[in-house]
Amino acid sequence: MKARSPLVWPLAGLAALLLLNAVFNPGFLRITLLGGHLYGVPVDILAQGSRTMLVALGMTLVIATGGIDLSVGSVVAIAGAVCAVLLEGGHSLGLTLTAAVGAGLLAGTTNGVLVARAGVQPIVATLILMVAGRGIAQLIVGGQVVIISSPSFDYLANGFLFGFPVAPLLVAALYLITHFAVRRTAAGLFIEAVGDNETAARFAGLAATRIKTCTYVFCGACAGFAGILSAANIRAADAYRAGENMELDAIFAVVVGGTALTGGRFLILGSAIGALLIQTLTTTMYNLGMPPAIAPVPKAIVIVFACLLQSSAFRAQMGGLFKTRTVA
Repeated sequence: MKARSPLVWPLAGLAALLLLNAVFNPGFLRITLLGGHLYGVPVDILAQGSRTMLVALGMTLVIATGGIDLSVGSVVAIAGAVCAVLLEGGHSLGLTLTAAVGAGLLAGTTNGVLVARAGVQPIVATLILMVAGRGIAQLIVGGQVVIISSPSFDYLANGFLFGFPVAPLLVAALYLITHFAVRRTAAGLFIEAVGDNETAARFAGLAATRIKTCTYVFCGACAGFAGILSAANIRAADAYRAGENMELDAIFAVVVGGTALTGGRFLILGSAIGALLIQTLTTTMYNLGMPPAIAPVPKAIVIVFACLLQSSAFRAQMGGLFKTRTVA
């Protein structure tokens, strides 16, 4: 019998959330065209969830090698701080974007060297930058919230192209490029081989150290890009709150999307669906009037339930339990 796709459960969860919202709020799924632009809650979910999708994209490849990156939230803050300082200093948009992504690349390279070459445990190596990065971001902006006044920069997160928000279009383009890069070349196979068995991959002639380093570099670049969109969205750089808990949402999105935390198999599309599921769940809780202080509790419950449904061992145990009851 053909195995069921890992995408079934996150898609089912997303559909269930949309149905729940449609029942309690008939206008939830309504999309209107105003001034040539699309507006509505689903459009907002796409726009707001695009940043988590970006970070989840980089996190997918890191987790596929058997690693983890806890520093992405701090890298988001660093990239936003770099944007604010350069733009307010009169520098061009091109230089600003290059510097912000470059900061992410530098952070990713640091993590990759510590993990792949120095042999530091991924959770420890990235925890270092997670703690230090937030301080670096505050140092860049002098501990202040810096307001950004740049229409061209603001357009990246709040503008429209052919009626659609620009941010989701940019993220979708990056997802497509990454998909073709890892599925139309041997890169994806190399990443999965290193994640499945790094020692065997080395004996097979793969440069496992270089492959793992590259995944962390790519993850840092994605976090830098997400930092640009975050700063553009609020038109300011908040080194303290920017990217807060984003690493957790990204990891949840990747795991719910069907990528194994143990490394090996990974699903890029699944991570995108997982990110949309997380954002839809967050929007649902706010629409139902749930206080932000307790919002993480139902989110955790839903995530645990989704992860259990992804587990073949759990489904087999539950299937055996119901079968036993039926026989009895």
